[in-house]
Amino acid sequence: MKRRNSYKKKSSTKIVGGLLLLICLAGAGYIYTAPEFERTAPVVHSSDSVFWNRKDPLKIKLSDNVGLKDFELILNDGQKSLIVGQGKFKKGTKEQTLLVKYPKSNTLNSKTKELNLKVVVNDSSLWNFFQGNKLEKTIHIKIDHKRPNVNVLANSYSITQGGSALVVFQAEDENLNTLYIQTTGKKFKVEPYKKEGYYVSLLAWPFNQDHFNAKIIATDKAGNKRVTEIPLYLKNHHYRVSWIRATDKFINGKITDLASSDPEYADIDDKIEKLKAINENMRLKNEEKIHTLSSKVSDKMLKSWKVRKFYPLQNGKKVASFGDERHYYYNNKENEVSHSFHLGYDLASTKMAAIRASNAGTVVYANENGIYGNMPMIDHGLGLYTLYGHCSQLFVKEGDKVKAGQTIARTGTSGLALGDHLHFGILVQGIEVRPIEWFDGGWIKTNIDNVFKTADKIISGK
Repeated sequence: MKRRNSYKKKSSTKIVGGLLLLICLAGAGYIYTAPEFERTAPVVHSSDSVFWNRKDPLKIKLSDNVGLKDFELILNDGQKSLIVGQGKFKKGTKEQTLLVKYPKSNTLNSKTKELNLKVVVNDSSLWNFFQGNKLEKTIHIKIDHKRPNVNVLANSYSITQGGSALVVFQAEDENLNTLYIQTTGKKFKVEPYKKEGYYVSLLAWPFNQDHFNAKIIATDKAGNKRVTEIPLYLKNHHYRVSWIRATDKFINGKITDLASSDPEYADIDDKIEKLKAINENMRLKNEEKIHTLSSKVSDKMLKSWKVRKFYPLQNGKKVASFGDERHYYYNNKENEVSHSFHLGYDLASTKMAAIRASNAGTVVYANENGIYGNMPMIDHGLGLYTLYGHCSQLFVKEGDKVKAGQTIARTGTSGLALGDHLHFGILVQGIEVRPIEWFDGGWIKTNIDNVFKTADKIISGK
């Protein structure tokens, strides 16, 4: 009987032990797999070294895959430490940006050029005996409260609405971060010029904007900012407004032909809708391509830049001006059906006349482009581009290097052209400008060549 009882006790013990082991394994499995016990530490989204101007708050972004719990921020000047932030997060907060302001306390040395910020953050996990996952990160801070130095060396005296201008300037800062020219609604890229610390850019005033200003914006890695105005005398210009009768011949001819060439417009039956779709929608789509192609500016150091006046069509006579505002009407002027702007300068001479590149450059496009027909585009450097619309033949392809005087195409009636002519356009960093300025050698000498000469003397020290 004793042996039987002893055997029962041992069996019971084994069963209990087995159950306890299963419970422990299940518990351990739960702890290792349950979201509440996740083991991923929080993240401090910051590089190991940053710049700070002490004026603006330092931004420290924290995140966690489940939830942030609390934090502590400690500044150290090498000798003394000061808590500049601590607190708890609302339950479920997965991401938070902390703003660290420079303390008003005299504890830290205000003359120090370097600080260390210790970031301590815990998440809301139950891991680590309910203490959560912890992360400590020390960020080295370089103090810089000096703004970049910017000086305008030379610039065009004036700029006309729809026209161009040039500026050469100096910008210095050992921690320079961003540098550009801000005009009304447009950022112009700048190119390094001659030697380190000097820059140049062509500017453009859109023809359909009544107001214009241009400022050089320079910021450093600490967030210090310098804004320097470019002193330009502004000349407003009124562009022509014309009313054009949309005839059935025009709609059934050129408009229908262009519509049938593009599946997006091929199924439009209503003639007025078709006119509007081609003259406005297709036009905007074509112009967007032109703007994209002409927005690229080199980052390489520019040693020199010179162009002679543009004269793409020998004995060419003007048949349409730049900037014309065109209103299309059907039957009578009270029935306006479409509206557009003419963004080039139309020239005509003889049928299929030779089109020549007045200045050297690189072909960035040579293909069909909707209403512009067969259209080569040339990059002349410094953000200056030319385009040649309605060509009948193209003699260049994308990537070709062209020389001044080289025949690149012949005039024609491709695209939305009723007669044989050249639609000539000039763009500065994606903005159409007045070709008539670039036709004028005197304008180029005054507004481009002389600006470079003045700036070069300052840069060279002669």
